[in-house]
Amino acid sequence: MKILIIAAHPDDELMGVGGTILKHVKKRDKVYILMLTKSENEEEALNKKEKMRKIHKSLGIEKTYFLDLPTTKLDTFPQKDINDKISEKIKLIEPEIVYTHHRRDLNSDHRIAFNATLVATRPANCNVKKLLSYEVPSSTEWSFSKSFNPNSFVEISDFLSEKIELMKIYDDELKDYPHPRSLKALEIFARARGTIVGVDAAETFMIIFEKM
Repeated sequence: MKILIIAAHPDDELMGVGGTILKHVKKRDKVYILMLTKSENEEEALNKKEKMRKIHKSLGIEKTYFLDLPTTKLDTFPQKDINDKISEKIKLIEPEIVYTHHRRDLNSDHRIAFNATLVATRPANCNVKKLLSYEVPSSTEWSFSKSFNPNSFVEISDFLSEKIELMKIYDDELKDYPHPRSLKALEIFARARGTIVGVDAAETFMIIFEKM
């Protein structure tokens, strides 16, 4: 099975879907990542891309695609252009399952990514069987909206420690506890999500559509 993770920024993919990616790879699914943005500072962009490649190799990612749009500035581009760029990659990869950002995240890049993915995965236009949105700590919950109501839980008990270790590579994105982007908070968050469905740790998603 082919899986596509759409992420606006480096670290979104690991914080939101890291454990689920590891679980997909263990099941021998082929996982692809589409990274939408990069820093406009070239040195910073190269440094982040190097960290990303290291993490994605450890995750077992089949291939990472980069759109290299400027971070925090997706709203300066026509929405159709972003829709078309994502549509092009979906046609190339032909995934059966797509994970993308939540529609009401605090971060505007995340919201634009969701809207573009929704257009690109219109059931009449592609063979995507399932579209899910994921949550990113310090973005999804800080919208102070109750709109993220998970209806899909993936147990990541066997993968949580590896996810936390890989997050250390994104050291420039980490904060001190109790910030949501601290290693301790990320672990607490996963374990709290797990308690909802009676498992040790989980990542949660909203199913946007599913074709049976």
